[in-house]
This record gives sequence, C-alpha cells and structure tokens, in this order.
Amino acid sequence: MSSLLSAWFARTSGPLPLSVDIATLRALHLQHNCAIPFENIDVVLSREIQLDDQSVADKLIDARRGGYCFEQNGLFERVLREVGFKVRSLLGRVILANPPQMPPRTHRLLLVELNGERWIADVGFGGQTLTAPIRLVAREEQATPHGLYRLLNEGDDWILQFRHHEQWQSMYRFDLATAWFTDFVMGNFWSAHWPQSHFRHHLLMCRHLPDGGKLTLTNFHFTHWQGTQVVEQSNLPDAAALYALMQERFGTGVGDAKHGFTLAELTAVMAGFETHPQAGK
Repeated sequence: MSSLLSAWFARTSGPLPLSVDIATLRALHLQHNCAIPFENIDVVLSREIQLDDQSVADKLIDARRGGYCFEQNGLFERVLREVGFKVRSLLGRVILANPPQMPPRTHRLLLVELNGERWIADVGFGGQTLTAPIRLVAREEQATPHGLYRLLNEGDDWILQFRHHEQWQSMYRFDLATAWFTDFVMGNFWSAHWPQSHFRHHLLMCRHLPDGGKLTLTNFHFTHWQGTQVVEQSNLPDAAALYALMQERFGTGVGDAKHGFTLAELTAVMAGFETHPQAGK
C-alpha cells in the first residue's frame, strides 16, 4: 500500500479490502465523507488555499483539517488512482441558488470509468454532496446513504439534482471536457476572493455520518440531521463554543503549526459574522 493510502486510511476509519470495483468505490466514497469534513475555514481566515498535492495532503490528512471541493476531490482523486481506478476531475457550474446568469466553473467533481460504465463521484459539495457514486445516466433515480439523486442531460451538459421536499433541486451542471490544474487554480482563487462569494461571508461545515445522518454548521448555527429530520439544533453563544464544537463534533484539527488556528484567530474573524443560519453550498 502506498504512503498516501496508508495516511488516508489512518485519517479515515482504517483500511478496507481493496479491489477496483463498484463496492470498493462506494465504500471509499462514504469513508471519506464521514471522516474529512467539508469546511471553508481558511477562506474565512483570509488564508490562501494551495492545491498542489503536498499542500492538500498536509492539510486534510496530517493536520486533520477539512476543505472544500478543490481540495476534497483533489485528494479523493489521488486516493482512487492509487487504488487503481481510472478517474479524472471535471468542472461544474453551481446553480443551487438559481442564479440569474450562468455562473463560472467553480466546482470540482470526479468522473470514474469502471467496467465500461461511467460514474460521478463527489465528496466536496457540502451538506448536499453525494455520499456514494452515481452512474452517468439520464433520469435514473439513484439512492445514496444520504438521499436520492438523478442526472439530467442537455446536449453536452449534465445537471445533478437531489430530491428535496418531494421536488428535484438542481445542484450544478457540468460537461465531460478535460479540466487542467490551472482551471482548478482559477476556480479556487475566484471562490476564495470574489467579493460576493458566499465562502467569504459564511462559515460552512458539514460532516456526514455512517448512519445516514449529517452534521452541519453555518456561522454559529449547528444542526444534526437524520435524513430530513432535525434531531439536534443549537445557536452557539460565542466563538469559544464554536471552537470546541469544531473539534468535538466535526473532528477538526486545530493544533498544526501551519494549518491549525487559535481561538483568538477564530474569535476575531467571527466577530463580524451573522449568527442566524444562511443557505450555503
């Protein structure tokens, strides 16, 4: 087993029997979702996010932090390739909030080719991200441990939707064109620096749970979901409570010399944030 896989399994929930098959792909996907939280803490702290392999591994594995799509799916692509899967990254346009104009390509996702079939994998879309791969076929409802999804096909474009309150909600649209590292750098920079980017104005975290539940955090608002039902909810009183919850419930590492952050740093940046929940990716 490669050093990357060994480190990834140590960060997640331990090694699995590894084969290049759909059962392994599903198991690895869920294992990543449940161990490495989605979060945009570095954007909130005005830190630059580096996408080279070493920086992503140092942060998400060694420092026990999380990240957003460019980091999450960048790492997961490497893990799948090390196992032996044929995989590459794609870029999508986020349409979850029904934007009035077509947005830029700011979401990284994965295309896996396996035994003559193509699958979409994605561990980096926050609270609504896939927790299992889905086949690249149109209008087929596909179940994951955390909900129903389907794909629509419009010409060269595909649209991923999830089932929400008995309706289908579009998440993002993408095509299968080759994406290059420089495209990820551009999308990452825009997501972190564009003045209207929601990543700049809201602290967002999500960790999925093996039992079908998930934990979400928007600024100071914490929710534990079981399917569509809220089983626990709280508005945290201050940054100290937020700092503790990040570590205790999301498993966030805070002590790393480079990728950690102090309570004082978090307190300073959260002073200007809303305390009521907002929608986020």
